[in-house]
Amino acid sequence: MRWAGKMSLALSLSGVVLLSSPFMTGHAEALPEELRGLTQPPRGFQLDPSRYESPLVQEDGGRADSVVAWMKRRQKLRQQWMQLMGPWPELLEHSPLRMKAARRVDQHFEQRVQLQASLGQWIDGWLLLPDGEGPFASVLVVFYDPETSIGKRPDKPGRDFGLQLVQQGIATLNIGTPGGDAWNPDKGEVRAQPLSYYAYVAANAWLAMAQHSKLNPEQIGVAGHSYGGKWALFAAALWDRFAAVAVSDPGIVFDETRPNVNYWEPWYLGWDPETTRPARGIPSDQNPRTGAYRLMREQNRDLHTLHALIAPRPFLVLGGSEDPVDRWHALHHTVEINRLMGHEERVFFSQRPGHAPTTQSNDQLLKF
Repeated sequence: MRWAGKMSLALSLSGVVLLSSPFMTGHAEALPEELRGLTQPPRGFQLDPSRYESPLVQEDGGRADSVVAWMKRRQKLRQQWMQLMGPWPELLEHSPLRMKAARRVDQHFEQRVQLQASLGQWIDGWLLLPDGEGPFASVLVVFYDPETSIGKRPDKPGRDFGLQLVQQGIATLNIGTPGGDAWNPDKGEVRAQPLSYYAYVAANAWLAMAQHSKLNPEQIGVAGHSYGGKWALFAAALWDRFAAVAVSDPGIVFDETRPNVNYWEPWYLGWDPETTRPARGIPSDQNPRTGAYRLMREQNRDLHTLHALIAPRPFLVLGGSEDPVDRWHALHHTVEINRLMGHEERVFFSQRPGHAPTTQSNDQLLKF
């Protein structure tokens, strides 16, 4: 691994591991061509770090200026996010996937599975395995429904991340919204905000994947598009055993100028057992913020402090209409945290004009 020497201290402090991507192994010293130029803003872009306060700034105004200081600061940030969103129940450490019918499809195997998302709550998914004995690197792919991710929805082209990854030799577990309704997710007995609940489900998925004999527990990443990108972002930040994360145009910061960057909605961070918003849409005086989202905005908290929890693991943002180039103002801070920990080329950001995945953005995902 190119960075093995530099990683040892960070791994011992944080417990995180790295997905064995092509550019991170001894087989490739240089970044793949598809990822070159994605680790810094484009030429001519005027970076303004002051747009977002650095996560390194501590509550007393001091700055975490060492790896040890940062890990303490990181722990505090995670605690703050969890307190705002609500606690997780106990993780399901001994709940393997339930294996259902399997069949061979082209050069891989497709198997129906069930995952225990929370205690007593089982959801359907699809496990795709490459040819061979394994254990394989793998990716948890999250979206509205798992069928889209494995290519069974031709009306949603380009969103078949799970299928495209297994065709490259990477196993995938593909799951969808518990209960099937992303606008009213079934959280079982969990009382946390929906996005925190989704991260909890993803953590349980990781635990189930780690128990599978054909999956390498040190090489499990997470990826998603749009809604799935929000899910994957929170999953990787709050469960540091995911080795890497790739998100496609989820809206990586709070932005009340863009209706689709809608973290304020009750199905993301605006759930409030005491207050119901009058209508969907951008918050206003007549349609105010609710739930944890309201508290986060009152505290001037933004998602760049969540991104920070991902470091030093590789983090790919496939930006589109909801994540334009000026998101570098926020991502810069995660670059700085990686640099403090001795790492370069851990944060990747590409742009495309529209929201839907493209051939180019999917190629970037596959190379990552």
